[in-house]
Amino acid sequence: MNRRDFLITTSAAAFVPRIALASAPVELIAQPVNAQILPNGEPATPMLGFNGSTPGPVLRARQDDVFDIRFLNQIDEGSAVHWHGLRISNAMDGVPGMTQDVVEKGGEFEYRFRAPDAGTFWYHSHNRSWEQVARGLYGPLIVEEPTPPDVDHDLVVMIDDWRMTESGALADGFENMHDQAHQGRLGNFARALVEPNASIRLGDRLRLRLINVATDRIFPVELEGIEGKVVALDGMPLVNPQELSGLVLAPAQRADIIVDVVSTNSVSIFFPTREAPYLLGEIKVEGKNSTRQPTDIPTLPPNKAARPDMGNAVSLTLTMEGGAMSRRMMQGRMGGGIWALNGQSGLKDTPFHSFENGQTARIRLVNDTRFAHGIHLHGHHFFEVGSDDSLGAFRDTTLVEPGEARDIVCVFDNPGKWLLHCHMLGHQAAGMKTWVEVV
Repeated sequence: MNRRDFLITTSAAAFVPRIALASAPVELIAQPVNAQILPNGEPATPMLGFNGSTPGPVLRARQDDVFDIRFLNQIDEGSAVHWHGLRISNAMDGVPGMTQDVVEKGGEFEYRFRAPDAGTFWYHSHNRSWEQVARGLYGPLIVEEPTPPDVDHDLVVMIDDWRMTESGALADGFENMHDQAHQGRLGNFARALVEPNASIRLGDRLRLRLINVATDRIFPVELEGIEGKVVALDGMPLVNPQELSGLVLAPAQRADIIVDVVSTNSVSIFFPTREAPYLLGEIKVEGKNSTRQPTDIPTLPPNKAARPDMGNAVSLTLTMEGGAMSRRMMQGRMGGGIWALNGQSGLKDTPFHSFENGQTARIRLVNDTRFAHGIHLHGHHFFEVGSDDSLGAFRDTTLVEPGEARDIVCVFDNPGKWLLHCHMLGHQAAGMKTWVEVV
């Protein structure tokens, strides 16, 4: 990546999708769209989207409300919608071949589920996701606390990259084997998309809901012009809010931050690189909030979660294998796939493990590859285990660096068949996926 082929826009607030409240049944229509991905004055890009835009509309409700969504498929191939991070019933999870049939062109499907957790989530296609998400089939899903924290603006910040041609079209090659065997499909253009398009002031308190919606790129994120804390990860509140420094989002990960505006010019979002920071976007600051008084950053109320039974936890190991420069690839032991989990590439008839409802598991995730992987578990959250054996953040996606290992602890208390896969979607397409069963 260099300055010539990685373009940056300085406008973060170009996309303003309509908010769809969950207080009444809504239609979510997958269809072709034209989107202004590149800066104004450059050609629009033919893409896919929901309800006429990409990202799709913000779906917003209060905790314990019911989402009633009629999905209509008007693209030229089958699709389905996954509600990423929501601990909902298995039949609503949106995984063709596992929880439902694919919704063919012209078809529809009724999704209806209660939102048990307050937090920042998102929705996206889960059929040929490595291509359909890259083409724009995604949007934010926000579940508000019964009493939200006191902020002046609640903003969704979606961070994405695209591989663009000089004509402004998306480049083909969504199943490029070289990409899949390395870091995945990395774009040559990136930006942060902020919704809604707000006018902020010096002294305002903001809640920024950061979502990495890229198919494969890991985004370290630096923010300037604000001071505050990270208060939630993957939709789940932190017991002890974290500093903003060192924030890294793997594909599908989210971070809620509550901050005060301290700049008189702008709030800026940067992607640090070895060459220099790249500006993903900025929100202009105009005027001053003279009424808000400084207060401590609040801790968000916790979502309900079963405490793990560590004394009776089953111990398991899941090893990531394959990819470029791997021993298994060079020895031709991947069975036709590029990536594998515990020696198996792609989904098999038997699960990685079958859990009794309510059973606790401690799973060691071992990355025996040359590349990082963001491992996502459907239908559940899990605790990341710290180096001191303490239970850390409660997440649905964890980033494991090459050559490293991480333990997670999960209470498997949501019955059904659930995917467990790398959310670098090129890696998932090339075999890094399995499933678990809760009975």
